[in-house]
Amino acid sequence: MSKITTFAYSEGESYTVSMSVLPVVTQPAQPKTTNIIAISRLYSAILVVFAVTQLFSFSDFQMLVRSFWLPGGIPLAYLLSAIIVIAEVLALPFLLRMKVSSLFRVLSMVLGWAVAGIWLGVSLWLVLTVNAVTNIGFFGTVVEFTPGWWSVLVSMALCTLAAWSSWGMWPLGKTSKK
Repeated sequence: MSKITTFAYSEGESYTVSMSVLPVVTQPAQPKTTNIIAISRLYSAILVVFAVTQLFSFSDFQMLVRSFWLPGGIPLAYLLSAIIVIAEVLALPFLLRMKVSSLFRVLSMVLGWAVAGIWLGVSLWLVLTVNAVTNIGFFGTVVEFTPGWWSVLVSMALCTLAAWSSWGMWPLGKTSKK
């Protein structure tokens, strides 16, 4: 669907521009190596498992994040629990190389970084503060894992997967329109 707009010059000349109303869907850039696809699929599988288990008992997941005693109190805990799940879901189009607009592809890549960064921040917060929390929340409240330095290492592994996927499938390169 495109819109045709005609502009007029002061000299009496005119020209017509065809503007697209909807975003243009583009193919993702070619991966730099063959391993990148496997790495991005691994990271996307992890995010799918995280999101499904967190959504399975979302109200309990909100209470779990509330028990972390994050700075900002209860409103931040509820907001953060929603942001985590939304970011995990919206990071998938970039990782799965879906046909989306260039802007959404970049947003999806940034949200993949944000998920890893949020989990790294939360796991560091729980390790460095004296919190009597029995679950880190990677898998919501479905599977309990006690927070510790291993959760920081898992979060750093998520950061590595996000960075590796972004490097290998950088969305700001040449794309083909289809």
